[in-house]
Amino acid sequence: MAFDSLFLSAMTQELTEKLVGGRIMRIQQPYSQELIFVVRNQRKNHKLLISAHPTYARIQISDLETTNPAVPPNFCMILRKYIESAVIESIEQVPNERILKFNLRGKNEIGDERLCDLYVEIMGRYSNILLVDKEKGTIIDCIKHVSMAYNSYRTLLPNATYLLPPAQTEKIAPKDLTVSDIEAMLADELPLAKRLVQVVAGFSPLFAREVVAAATDKNDPNAILIALKESMKQPIVPTWTITNNKEDFYHFELATSDTVVKKFDSLSELLDNFYADKARRDRVHQIGKDIEHMLQLEINKAELKITKLNQTLEETTKADDIRLQGELLTTYMHEIKKGMSKIRVVNYYDDEGKEVTITLDPLKTPSQNAQAYFNKYQKLKTAVIIVAEQIAKTEAELLYLNSVAEQVHTASPADIDEIRDELIEQGYLRAKKTKNNRVKKAKKPNLHRYVSSDGTEMFVGRNNIQNDYLTHRFAHKMDTWLHVKDLPGSHVIVKSLEPSQETLEEAANIAGYYSKASLSSQVPVDYTLVKHVHKPNGAKPGYVIYDHQTTLFVTPDKELVESLEAK
Repeated sequence: MAFDSLFLSAMTQELTEKLVGGRIMRIQQPYSQELIFVVRNQRKNHKLLISAHPTYARIQISDLETTNPAVPPNFCMILRKYIESAVIESIEQVPNERILKFNLRGKNEIGDERLCDLYVEIMGRYSNILLVDKEKGTIIDCIKHVSMAYNSYRTLLPNATYLLPPAQTEKIAPKDLTVSDIEAMLADELPLAKRLVQVVAGFSPLFAREVVAAATDKNDPNAILIALKESMKQPIVPTWTITNNKEDFYHFELATSDTVVKKFDSLSELLDNFYADKARRDRVHQIGKDIEHMLQLEINKAELKITKLNQTLEETTKADDIRLQGELLTTYMHEIKKGMSKIRVVNYYDDEGKEVTITLDPLKTPSQNAQAYFNKYQKLKTAVIIVAEQIAKTEAELLYLNSVAEQVHTASPADIDEIRDELIEQGYLRAKKTKNNRVKKAKKPNLHRYVSSDGTEMFVGRNNIQNDYLTHRFAHKMDTWLHVKDLPGSHVIVKSLEPSQETLEEAANIAGYYSKASLSSQVPVDYTLVKHVHKPNGAKPGYVIYDHQTTLFVTPDKELVESLEAK
C-alpha cells in the first residue's frame, strides 16, 4: 500500500500549505464514495478530492474533471448544510495512522458559530469519511454507515459517539524505536522487512523494504536504525515507479524500484496521473456496468449464432448429394417397391459405376420418395442464400458490438451517457422512465479536441454517436479522416486538406490509441479525405466504408496522446 501513514504525513503538509485558512465554497459528490470540496484560499480555487473507495481511497488536490449526478446524494446534502462556507482552521494527522482530521469553523442557520471535524479514514475497504460535531463528539453523518452488528468496537451511524479506530498500542512508534528493538527483530526467523511492518506503527511493506535496502549492513542494528531514521527524513520527490511489473508511487524516490516512470512537482499531481485511468475505469464501471454486462451477453449470443449458422451452412454442402439421390430414384423408380426402407443402385454419374445406397420412407410411394429428395434439395439451396445473409448480418452486428465494447473501455464517465442513448436507440437497452415521461432532448455530441505540434486542430469521436456526428456533420469534405485499419476504433478528423507529415503521424497515433489495437505496435491506420468516407444505407452507428486511403504504421503512445489534448 503506497498510501501509508508516511505518505499521508507528506500529503498533510501539502494540503496544509494550500488549504488551511481557506473557505469551502462548494461541495459535490460525483460518485458514491467520492467527494469534491472546492476550497477558496489565497485568491485561488482548489479542488480537494476525498475518496473512500475500497481500492483507490485517497485525499489530494485534483485537476481531473468529474461529472455530478442530477440529484446530489443525501450525504452531500448534509455536508452542504453543515460545512459549506466553513473555514478550514487546521489539518491534523492522527499519529502513525492513515487518518486525517479537518478542523472546520462555520456558522449555523441563525449565524451562531458551528465547529465540526471532518475525519478521513484511509483504510482499504474500511475507508470512510465522517462529519463530527466537535462539541458533542457525535457523528452527524458518514459516507458509509456501519452498525454494531458489523463492528463491535464502534458504531458509525448518525448520533453515535465518534471513536477513532483501535490504536496500534502493541506497536512501537518510529521515534521510540531503539537498537534493542532492532536486535530483537533480527533474532526472529521472519525477514526483517516483515518484522518492521509487524512491530513499527505506520510502516508499510513498501517503506520497510526501503529501510532494509538502505542499510549499509543488514545485520547491524545500528546501521538499520540509522537507515530507518534517514529514510523517514527523505526530501519529498513525488515519484511513480514500477517494481516486479507492479506500478506504485511514493513521496520520495525508492531505491528498491526497478523503473522510475516519472517524477512530479506535487503529491497531488502524482496521484492525478497515477489514478486517472484506474479511477476512470472504475467510475465507468460504476455507471456503465449494465452496459458492459449487456454487451458481453450480446457478443456471446452473436458468436454462438455465427457458430450455429456456419454449421448449418456446412450441412447445405450436401445439397448436390441430395439432388443426385432424387435423380437416381427417378431413374430406377421401376425397381422400387412400396414398403422398401432402402435401395442399392448404380450411380451412373460415377466413372467407375459404383453403387450407392439410398434411404427410403416405407410409407411413401417411389414417386413420393423421389419428390421428397428434390424438395429437400430445394430447401437446402434456399437455405444457402438465407444462411449466408444471416451470417453476414450477424458478423456486422458482432463488429458493431465489439466497437461499442471498445468505446466503453476507453470512455470517460461523460461519454457513457451517449453510449447508453445509442444502445437504447438501437434496441439493446430500455429507456429509463423520467418524471412526467418527458422525452430527453438529444444534445449535440461532445467532441474531444486535440492540437498537433504545429498547431493544427484535430477532433476525435469516442463513441459511435460522436463518430457519426464528427464525420458526417461536423467535418468538411476536404478535411482529413483517419481510422485504425480493419478494427473497431475512433474516427479522427484533422482540420486540414494537406496536414504535415508530423500532424498526420500524431493523428494516426490518436486513432491507434483509441482503438482495439491501443496496446499493439506498428498499428496500421488509414487516412483519406472526408469526401471519400460514406455510410451505407441502414448501417449501424459509426459504420462507414471508404476509399482512396493511404496507410500509416504507428505505435500508440499514451503520453503523446495526452500531451496533444487541448486543455
